[in-house]
Amino acid sequence: MFYLALFVIVLMIIGFANPHIPLKRTKAGVNVILVLDISGSMQATDYQPTRLEAAKSSAEILLKSLKEKDYAGIVTFESGATTAAYLSPYKEKVIEKLRRIAPKQGRTAIGDGLSLGIDMATSIPNKKKVVILLSDGVSNAGVISPQEAVSFAKTNNIQVYTIGLGSENKTILGYDWFGNPQYAELDEVTLQVIAKNTNGKYFKSVSDKTLDEIYKNISQQIKREKEETNIGNWFFLAALFSFLVYFYLVYGRRRVIQ
Repeated sequence: MFYLALFVIVLMIIGFANPHIPLKRTKAGVNVILVLDISGSMQATDYQPTRLEAAKSSAEILLKSLKEKDYAGIVTFESGATTAAYLSPYKEKVIEKLRRIAPKQGRTAIGDGLSLGIDMATSIPNKKKVVILLSDGVSNAGVISPQEAVSFAKTNNIQVYTIGLGSENKTILGYDWFGNPQYAELDEVTLQVIAKNTNGKYFKSVSDKTLDEIYKNISQQIKREKEETNIGNWFFLAALFSFLVYFYLVYGRRRVIQ
């Protein structure tokens, strides 16, 4: 009887210690931030109807694939960066704001956009954080360099996937004062470095179809970490059961005998 009573006490102590274990069936959500280039070059029509509209349509595929516990947000950038949709579990609301994004005539501040995306990703703690950055240009504006943004991502343990949006052939954006064509330029090296140094991956898009496939691919690659589950109640239930057995052995049998 003494050992049974001692066992009950041990179970109670373990229960009050609030133990946790990672269960395979339960997964913690992910903070997913879309960082989208809306600079002047994103109005090119080599993607239908434009590069920006194609990017928005493809990004919607990814947002619709996210899990219930996932959060999503959107940052846009051109000469600077701004928040288009705050980090939220309501993906349908984020999609509505994605559809309302309009192009700008500014330049390309990749560092500013990435930094704001990282800052948004950290706004809700205790979740894995993933940033997906799409750009079709060369970083030529902003106050934060891509290298500084990468350091910021590494400090906060944020994985960055990058997408370089371009075409198989040269895309003309317009003409200068002398009638010379101005071509869209894609800085693949910078996007590759960002992905490599943050344990992400770089993707090259050359058409609407490949862009859709890229976002589907990224969605499948986002790994959700195991969520620790409190098992303290299990020990309390075991303690209760053991106590009932102890109570029966001490008092129940005595009554039967009497």
